[in-house]
Amino acid sequence: MLRRIVRLFAAFVMVMSGVVAGTVATAGTAHADGCYTWSRTLSQGASGSDVTQLQIRLGGYPGYGSVLAVDGSFGPATAAALKRFQSAYGLAADGVAGPNTYNKLYALQDDDCTPIHFSYAELNRCNSDWSGGAVSAATAKSNALRTMWKLEALRHALGDQPIRVTSGFRSYSCNSAVGGSSSSRHLYGDAADLGAGSHSLCTMAKQARYHGFRGILGPGYPDHNDHTHLDHRSSQFWSAPTCGV
Repeated sequence: MLRRIVRLFAAFVMVMSGVVAGTVATAGTAHADGCYTWSRTLSQGASGSDVTQLQIRLGGYPGYGSVLAVDGSFGPATAAALKRFQSAYGLAADGVAGPNTYNKLYALQDDDCTPIHFSYAELNRCNSDWSGGAVSAATAKSNALRTMWKLEALRHALGDQPIRVTSGFRSYSCNSAVGGSSSSRHLYGDAADLGAGSHSLCTMAKQARYHGFRGILGPGYPDHNDHTHLDHRSSQFWSAPTCGV
């Protein structure tokens, strides 16, 4: 809530500054951002680090059963994901990333590049420096960031009601302490366990199929009756028999 208030105040200041200068800031003018600022319009055929940054934020909009590649190349899949994102937020769904799209992304992210409704602390209650897992600390943290943007898309699709993350990255020692599998995706930083709250476990397991998660485990799968597990494993495996997934 505090972060939302700060952003609303910042938007008010920006508009008032435009009024004082004799112009009014509009949705068609993108502003600089504390996390990342795009400097050009992006569409199919573009490539580069700015496309990569866009793809990270569109990771939750690949379509049913799909995963959006984060490869810095703006192809048809990225355009389709962008259109879904634009439609979800009431923007013109033209598959072109310009000022209106960027302003919405700026409004959705904090200065550390996490989406406004999730944080690194939520995705790591185990080892604050992200070390001790199956990948380097930098990779684990990067994987968690991509997971958070998928969760942000899931949250929005479910009516912008809170989603409760009960577990994220684990070091080997943390994973062993909670009885996790030796091959758990939590060791890679790309997994999140969700507890029931605003939504049932089955509701989240079913909706997650649209938001870029290759691994979905929930009620009816052994040891998953009290949470829904989402991850980014190498191949698709969905099992929540109680939910029909």
